[in-house]
Amino acid sequence: MARGASHDDVLAAIDERDVVRLALELGNADSPAGAESAAAEFVFDWMEAEGFAPKRLGLGGTRFNVLGRLPGSGDGCSLLFNSHLDTSVAAGETLSTRHADDPIYHSAWRRGPLLYGNGVCNDKGQMACWLVACKAVKDVLGEALGDLVLTAVCGEIELEQVDEFQGLEYVSREAGTRYAVGHGAVADYALVAEATDFRVGWVEAGSAFFKATVFGAEPPVYNPFVSERGDRSPNAIVRVAELVRRLEGWALDYEERHRYECEGGTVVPRVNVGAIRGGLPYKITKTAQNASIYIDVRLSPVQSPVDVHRELLTFLRSIEPAVELELFASRRGYEAQGVEPLVEALDRAHVRGRGGDLVSAQAAITSMWRDLNLFAEAGIPCVMYGPGPSTGTGEMSIRVADLVEAARVYALLALEVTSLPRSTKQLEHEGAPH
Repeated sequence: MARGASHDDVLAAIDERDVVRLALELGNADSPAGAESAAAEFVFDWMEAEGFAPKRLGLGGTRFNVLGRLPGSGDGCSLLFNSHLDTSVAAGETLSTRHADDPIYHSAWRRGPLLYGNGVCNDKGQMACWLVACKAVKDVLGEALGDLVLTAVCGEIELEQVDEFQGLEYVSREAGTRYAVGHGAVADYALVAEATDFRVGWVEAGSAFFKATVFGAEPPVYNPFVSERGDRSPNAIVRVAELVRRLEGWALDYEERHRYECEGGTVVPRVNVGAIRGGLPYKITKTAQNASIYIDVRLSPVQSPVDVHRELLTFLRSIEPAVELELFASRRGYEAQGVEPLVEALDRAHVRGRGGDLVSAQAAITSMWRDLNLFAEAGIPCVMYGPGPSTGTGEMSIRVADLVEAARVYALLALEVTSLPRSTKQLEHEGAPH
């Protein structure tokens, strides 16, 4: 710590104008999943200008992660901050989002005490907070006792290669945090800065993505609606509609049977039909002979994708014996281990930087996918914590005051964690069961 400098001096260096300016600049660098390069280049340039010696870590093409560092001066623990660059809606995606071209999904602005924009709420506003916090530590103290690692990543929003949708632009985890962790983005502890409404969690659901295909009459003939029930119709679209209707009951039962509770939060693994394909819009006089639904099934940390595949296939074949079910992507969920020192440090930072008790994240948050899973998978103790409600609630604005408070908490957490001696962590690791 620089002579005469204090934690209060670091907090005093966090200016609302800096937080707002950076959040808006990031929010206005449109970065839908698969096309994050504008925001990535902005973060790279910002880190370079501020002296964080950034690197581009990319699987290929124009998609890359940004890794920056503030080396420590002593033997303190290292802390990694992580947020994702990608946003959830691309222009023109009107098949999934009715108003996909609305500026709320592609830009950001301030109106009174609020910042508006999907990208600011998830997840570039939170990123701006820890970037400003790390800058304050660097400007005031020069360095902390342990390293600060800064990661802005692509590929957090779920994209998957399926059917004709192939190529790097349809890759998520393998191009993002998982790639970054495998190429130097590691630390003693990690904080995934996401919208948790200032609550903490260290468990997340996994995911298994399926394609279920049903078939109609053979050979294909003109078959308008007939009197048979949906599951006996010669029209594959009618049959798959019946499948969706009955899948809902299974889904409600599934999430109750596989509910998972732990100290880090509660996972309620939900099921969603995210897409449907069948027939030719320009040839609707032809009865569809095959139709498919694409099913997102979330997993608790103790579930295997193989077991879920078998369970879902058994259910679907009780309705439609000839159904074909393909598991085309899966990732395990995790409950992070060894987080106690990090949670204690966050508790102290939260109380001082924001006030009030630090409480657990709601089940709606810990039942999602977040990149916390990839740090836990790598054995890095990690938690998620940040300002704003999840955009899964439909929120598209965030309070400026919350962003400033988050920056203060992140700065205090950086000082807390980097003050923990690594020797203590090494002893804990040596005493852990093998």
